[in-house]
Amino acid sequence: MTSGGHVQDLFSDPIEARLIEQKSAGTWLLKSWLAKDRASISVQLQAILQVSPLRRFKTPNGYSMSVGSSNCGAWGWISDQKGYRYSAVDPLTQRPWPAMPEAWQHLATEAAELVGFQHFIPDSCLINCYEVGDKMGLHQDKDEEIFEHPIVSVSLGLPIIFMLGGLTRSQAYQKILLEDSDVLIWGGVDRLKYHGVQSLRKGLHPIFGSKRYNLTFRKAK
Repeated sequence: MTSGGHVQDLFSDPIEARLIEQKSAGTWLLKSWLAKDRASISVQLQAILQVSPLRRFKTPNGYSMSVGSSNCGAWGWISDQKGYRYSAVDPLTQRPWPAMPEAWQHLATEAAELVGFQHFIPDSCLINCYEVGDKMGLHQDKDEEIFEHPIVSVSLGLPIIFMLGGLTRSQAYQKILLEDSDVLIWGGVDRLKYHGVQSLRKGLHPIFGSKRYNLTFRKAK
């Protein structure tokens, strides 16, 4: 584990004071990790979205995805008629994706290390914006080159129910409540488990309003 000095601004309270819940063999929930810093994260988030705005990607079958998306980092996850993949260029702006804030990279690395995943340095952050009624069906994250690294998912704004399934779509799933400032990490034997979220319910958050933002950190290449 690192000393945490590089992420002092984001992790100002002691690690011992944070609630860590193990949800499965390779899945952990860190409760309210970013509660004190969500305002500064919001400012960084909006700056990124000014450069690469939210859009609803098209699936290979031509349907619009259920959430607005963007990316930051060296690689951005995209979807169109050519399929699901990572691209160094934002197809909307035809420019590289905005750089991942250093503090974001550090928080993802630190969270992964805390639950035993060493040397995770994400090169991609998928930004999803959920509005009331938006949901995400069960799916696997398998567009990365290798699967030895975990996925680190940050929740901001309204709460939502996360579904963690098995290695096949038909397996039963458990429900995990994700609230503002929570961080969910899964990897190892859980890395390719199906997962998704149920419909976002109406509410009002003091910073993020009637929306939920999800920052998903991955090692794409």
